[in-house]
Amino acid sequence: MRHPSSNAVYSYIEELSYNVVAKTGKPSDRYHVGKILLQSLKDAPSNKILQIDGTTGEEDTFKSALERSTRCATAFRNLGLQYQDVILIMAPNHINLVIPMYAALFLGIKVAGVDMTLGVNELQHTFKCCVPKIVFCQNSKIETVQEALNLQNISAHIITFNENNDILSLSKFLDQYGGQEAPENFLPAEFNPVETYAFLVTTSGSTGLPKTAALSHKNVIMSFPLLMTIRTEFPTPVKLGLVVSPIQWLSSTFSFIMGPILRYTRLQTSSLPTPEHVHSLINKYRPDFANMSPTFLISLLKTGEQEKCDFSCLQYMLVGGSVVTADLLEEMQKINPKLKIGVVYGLTETTGAVFDSAYSPIKSVGRPMPFLQYKLVDPTTNEEINEANVPGELLLKGPTIFKGYYNNPEMTAAAFNEDGWLKSGDILYRDEYYNYYFYDRIKMILKYKSHQVSPVEIESVIIKHPGVLDVAVTGIPDAECGDLPVALVILRDGHKVTAQEIKALVKESLTDSKQLRGGVIFVEELPTTSTSKLDRIKLKELAKILKREQ
Repeated sequence: MRHPSSNAVYSYIEELSYNVVAKTGKPSDRYHVGKILLQSLKDAPSNKILQIDGTTGEEDTFKSALERSTRCATAFRNLGLQYQDVILIMAPNHINLVIPMYAALFLGIKVAGVDMTLGVNELQHTFKCCVPKIVFCQNSKIETVQEALNLQNISAHIITFNENNDILSLSKFLDQYGGQEAPENFLPAEFNPVETYAFLVTTSGSTGLPKTAALSHKNVIMSFPLLMTIRTEFPTPVKLGLVVSPIQWLSSTFSFIMGPILRYTRLQTSSLPTPEHVHSLINKYRPDFANMSPTFLISLLKTGEQEKCDFSCLQYMLVGGSVVTADLLEEMQKINPKLKIGVVYGLTETTGAVFDSAYSPIKSVGRPMPFLQYKLVDPTTNEEINEANVPGELLLKGPTIFKGYYNNPEMTAAAFNEDGWLKSGDILYRDEYYNYYFYDRIKMILKYKSHQVSPVEIESVIIKHPGVLDVAVTGIPDAECGDLPVALVILRDGHKVTAQEIKALVKESLTDSKQLRGGVIFVEELPTTSTSKLDRIKLKELAKILKREQ
């Protein structure tokens, strides 16, 4: 059983939002992320540190961020940006990254965080969908951004976070358009936060073409506090929170928004967050909170590397974004027995977390939350499943469900059934106590003859081998049988493991249809998306071309 949860975060957010409502007289303002952020920045002690760039050592106070973000919002107004226009941000996690984000939220402008490594062709797809009025980027991406805009015939301002003689920089943008009005005199925009989009978040694209989920202000303020139910002291449930995910991932958005609202300091880095770099950040700054993917956590705990890092400072950790194994949780718990770990099962389309994992068994993704509705259905017949331990597709309803795919009505319609339930695309089952367990994604399910085979089920067996650091299972096509399961395996340093050992482990644990008939491939690393999730498309391609051991 995991650590118990508390309603303290709800009480704190309720008090904060009702104080906002008391000043404005508008009940819906309890969902206005911009007004809540603005009030939070004002309420904090002026010298309190909001964020630290671990690469440069730069520190930014709540007061400084408040001044720059309100000036940026004024600059948006003076430049002519309107309600629900789009700004696009593609940059590393430096201390200026959130300034245009906060400014946009004050005004009801949509924020699209985009992978800063995208090339011209990929950016064209993004620009065609989002059509930004301003693109914020680094000097190194100016030419790429301009070319992609030109090819889409879009006229947009490019503002660089660096100083530049030819392109308007953020600092010059604030000087030229931001005015000198004191933050206490700044007035955020009035709008309906239930219907107003706050973020446009691109899905990972690991199983198909990327789509952009539109999340409302209400979606955000209802969902994000759920990840702090394990904490009991507010404000400042944690002191220093480490962020390693990039701006395009929802977990970083959580930290950028909840840091000022919950009044804790955020530790981030403008450099590539390699395991070695993150080890050094933990050793130097001693964060008590971290939020990361299981893939990245595995890389931090790699044998021969984890000894370089003192994890004892961590008190609370969120792990999610892909399947979190019990072995990974147990390994982290051995390293730091006092650490409380929250497992996050969620979707971009649900604005994050779907279950509360606090009281569930370690292998479970959690139990239902009171304000969401849940249903399991047979993915073939759509008949509802009411029995325990029977896998089915998870359907959801509730206030954290996204508004739809931006500028994509066809995909939006396909995401919901005729009764308005969001189709998660995930297969889960529950036990008799309503603890839910992840089984697999519908698109990932392999079909061997007439049998459905879950890659995750096979992976959960192989990862138990003491010589295996990480594993991913996919299928190679076979004209007669359909899919032949093949395992791509990363070994722990100093371990020698044969393909036969891996296959024997699977054979003694699983039925005949789930055997590794496609063989075993030993690799140095697994392919991931820009958000550190396992890239299932590239995985399948690698399985076809790399040498397989039978």
